[in-house]
Amino acid sequence: MSGLKMDVEAFFRRAKRFYQVWKDPSLSSYPQELSSMDAFLCVVGQDEDTVYAKSVSWQTWLVGYELTDTLMLFTEGAVLCLASKKKIEFLRALESPPPAYEGHVPPVRLLIRDKADNDRKNFDKVLEAIRESKQGATLGIFVKDQKFPGTLPTAWRAFWDKEKGSIASQDVTNALAYCMAPKEETELAATKKAAGVTSEVFSKFLKEQIMDIIDQDKSVKHSKLSEGVEKAIVDKKYGQNVDTSLLESCYPPILQSGGNYKLKFSVVSDKENVHFGAIICAFGARYKSYCSNIVRTMLVDPSDEIQKTYEFLVSLEEHILSKLKDGAVLGKIYDSVVSMVKSDKPQLMSGLTKNFGFAMGIEFREAALSIAKDSQVKAKKGMVFNINIGFSGLTNKSSGDTKGKNIALFVGDTVLVGEGAPATLLTPSKKKIKNIAIFLKDADSSEEEKENKNTRGVDHESFGRGKRSAVLDQKLRQDTTAEEKRKAHQRELMQKMNEEALRRIKSGGDTQEKVKVRKAPVSYKSPGQLPRESEVKQLKIYVDKKYETIILPIFGIPTPFHIATIKNISTSVEGDFTYLRINFFHPGASIGKEGGGSFAYNPEAIFLKELTYRSTNVREPGEISAPSSNLNTAFRLIKDIQKKYKTREAEQKEMADLVEQDTLVISTNKGNPKLKDLYIRPNIVQKRLSGVLEAHGNGFRYTSIRGDKIDVLYNNIKHAFFHPCDGEMIILLHFHLRNAILFGKKKHTDVQFYTEVGEITTDLGKHQHMHDRDDLAAEQAERELRHKLKQAFRSFCDKVAQVTKDDLEFDVPFRELGFHGVPFRETVLLQPTGTSLVNLTSWPPFVITLEDIQLVHFERVQFQLKNFDMVFIFKDYNKKVMMVTTIPMTMLDHVKEWLNSVDIKYTEGVQSLNWPKIMKTIVDDPEGFFESGGWSFLDPDSDGEEEDDEEDSEDEEFRMSGSASDEAFDESEEDYSSEVSEESFSEEELDSDESSGKDWSDLEREAAEDDRYDDTSEVPPRSSKEKSKHRSSPSKKHRSSDKSASSSHGGKRDHRDRGGRDRGGRDRDRHSDKRKREGSSSSKHHKTPKKSRR
Repeated sequence: MSGLKMDVEAFFRRAKRFYQVWKDPSLSSYPQELSSMDAFLCVVGQDEDTVYAKSVSWQTWLVGYELTDTLMLFTEGAVLCLASKKKIEFLRALESPPPAYEGHVPPVRLLIRDKADNDRKNFDKVLEAIRESKQGATLGIFVKDQKFPGTLPTAWRAFWDKEKGSIASQDVTNALAYCMAPKEETELAATKKAAGVTSEVFSKFLKEQIMDIIDQDKSVKHSKLSEGVEKAIVDKKYGQNVDTSLLESCYPPILQSGGNYKLKFSVVSDKENVHFGAIICAFGARYKSYCSNIVRTMLVDPSDEIQKTYEFLVSLEEHILSKLKDGAVLGKIYDSVVSMVKSDKPQLMSGLTKNFGFAMGIEFREAALSIAKDSQVKAKKGMVFNINIGFSGLTNKSSGDTKGKNIALFVGDTVLVGEGAPATLLTPSKKKIKNIAIFLKDADSSEEEKENKNTRGVDHESFGRGKRSAVLDQKLRQDTTAEEKRKAHQRELMQKMNEEALRRIKSGGDTQEKVKVRKAPVSYKSPGQLPRESEVKQLKIYVDKKYETIILPIFGIPTPFHIATIKNISTSVEGDFTYLRINFFHPGASIGKEGGGSFAYNPEAIFLKELTYRSTNVREPGEISAPSSNLNTAFRLIKDIQKKYKTREAEQKEMADLVEQDTLVISTNKGNPKLKDLYIRPNIVQKRLSGVLEAHGNGFRYTSIRGDKIDVLYNNIKHAFFHPCDGEMIILLHFHLRNAILFGKKKHTDVQFYTEVGEITTDLGKHQHMHDRDDLAAEQAERELRHKLKQAFRSFCDKVAQVTKDDLEFDVPFRELGFHGVPFRETVLLQPTGTSLVNLTSWPPFVITLEDIQLVHFERVQFQLKNFDMVFIFKDYNKKVMMVTTIPMTMLDHVKEWLNSVDIKYTEGVQSLNWPKIMKTIVDDPEGFFESGGWSFLDPDSDGEEEDDEEDSEDEEFRMSGSASDEAFDESEEDYSSEVSEESFSEEELDSDESSGKDWSDLEREAAEDDRYDDTSEVPPRSSKEKSKHRSSPSKKHRSSDKSASSSHGGKRDHRDRGGRDRGGRDRDRHSDKRKREGSSSSKHHKTPKKSRR
């Protein structure tokens, strides 16, 4: 129990509600149960098979946890708790109630179990307290839980049967169920998360599974599908931003089809295969003990009558939601639905469900709060209901088999009761007929349609599998591909982003901050402060450490210069002289990273650029030291003072923009959330120190073993992250701050607390074997350590959320959405969270808030490259852009999909851009930038068609300058590039000398032939293509002369043809076949010349 913490305020807040209803039973819908009750007893035993019990629900509602073998007695004057020593220590905080509840809730008395006398003395105290409460005549109990197994319940029952005397028992189950039904904010948050998981599992898992089963005509059992749903509920894929270790199924998921329907939640999925008729799906997720539920009916080829009945059923559920408001009587809601069915479709009354839902919370079903006949219970704001309504015994006349004739329809949702408005739907998964109906197409029916209606085109499905294809109307409406949807969404984002940015700039949102200019330093405020040292009188260089001033003799006058005016100094020895050169800051001088010289000077001031002093190294007789010693001493002292001054200025600069933090409110409660043995990053000192992180009233305090204290306040935390140790060697908590804090003499906006979970370094010299017992034991120990650390950190996060009332929640990165990149110096795994993109395991950390991002641009996006870069442009254009480089090209679509899902506009390009220059242009004239199109210049939809036109025009010019054989060559090239069938190639085209389609074997053979001609001193004639390149003009006269020249060398051409490509029909056929194969594949060789001419 040491890792758990009691929420004292929640206990007394809820106990106060109970005592108010007890004192005034009229507040309850079951006043008769409370009016006669003198005390109330709740005993919880041990029973792992029991999922829902009112005793456990009551205890969980008050305490937050299930405490086995625990007795709680509520009397008029005290609250008694009897449990083991560990549980009493956990409950010890209840002895100190918050001041606001004093007088409303009686004091809490804790009794530790005594197994020596089988708790006889403790039971006597409990019995005495019962008799002293009010009349002491009636004890309120949960009747159904009287046979709760366990040592304490068994011993109590034996004692009570013997000693109760005249004390009567009163069942108060319904009254306390009504007391617990209105949910608080923390309870609603857990319920909403559970309902969100339920909707996700149905929409993204179960619905897709059923469609896949129908589409591929699979045989899958109901029980198998039910097991898949149960596993999906605890899958991180569907439980984003939810701790999946706290998720479970409310009940075994129910799948029913094939004519066997029971519209109840106590049914178990049978082992029959899913039938393609009406498929009823019912399941619910439970998060932090709070339940949710969803019921949907998937219809396969429903008739028109069934579709109308289903639409009527959905309208009935909507009618229930409209009537379910604060103060509504549940029985009247039931009557209004029944009257609606009787008036519109009376034939369905016989198959209508007996009730239309019930209240839900820690228990899945509150039978006392059902929407049923004659129920006088009033709905209250904050109650959560499981609305479910259905018809059974329906007949689907269009079904071709007996199992599909008898069907049932069932729909249900988790809803929240509001005040003065219809109930809010917490499971918004779509349920209209167009979203759940599946229509099948058979090959036979498509053939008949084709014969009857000749106007229709070819039915491509008849050439496919020939069986069924499950098609939702929703899918048909979304016929576009995912890429097209993404592009459409990105176009909308671009327009919206430009409009918002222009609106923000016009309203003055991007005003550049003015740089604070410091006053010029003053050495001496009056002449009286000048030093009276002998060096000054002797016109030597004197360094005044007190006022950080150097007094330099200029034209025989000692002149003071503050150390801030000196840029740098240098000394050198040349022959018998030493030189000291002093450079000063002046207008036009470059300012270093220290920022020296950025002072507000008098515009009429006169500046010195540099001074050089020379002094001899020769010591005259009678002199103690050479004159140059003054320069050497001055050089050393100036360096020392300059170093101290720069250090002090840097510290002041660090402190200049620090925001003063609130004072940490120390909580003296011993049960504060605490984590021990944590290291901090960045380090406080050079050596790594461990310490303790503890949560207090308004912030965290980290105390190192050396005694250093670092406070991080809740209101200064912009993002809080919990990074589990899955796939990592450390587990950590990371805080990204709004305003920097100062420790270790530096400002920090990121603070991290971590611990190691294994050996980060491995001794490779150690001989190891995979079955070595020591290694196996070490691995098992590491697994156990990881599990314990994850539990400890997760418990700490939950407790902090309770302390802050969910104002501070820890975000967990989604590892499955991560991608590798280089934000700083090394490749790391960047992982998205609900609010940010982070890498926390490497230092420095990388944290970008998604809300601050204006645009993401991808650079170097080319298919021949293996990596691309990612540039983040922020909404604050004065902020420097951030870049992540070397992201694998295979992750491009993955990153685009993620950015599109979080509504962030992205663009891409093939080049790296000069972002400082671009951002400076935008900042100089932001309105002009956006009025001229804004960020649209980065859009990839640029001049693709114009480039194609240019290529075509170049090709036409090339043809105009060519001969007839060139035209044949170009025609064949076009045929190759357009990938037409092999019948389009003629023998004349194949004979043309084209170099664009040659493969390596052709090129090697021609090279060998050229070598042979070189050996025989014969020059092979050029092809017509080569000749066309050397022609001076494209006139007919030149072309005819070329032809005659070609014919005069006929012997050589015949010789080349025989030895080259045209050796006979056999070679021609072989090359023709090769070209056919190339044309039927990618035709990449034929596209190369077109690119080269571009």
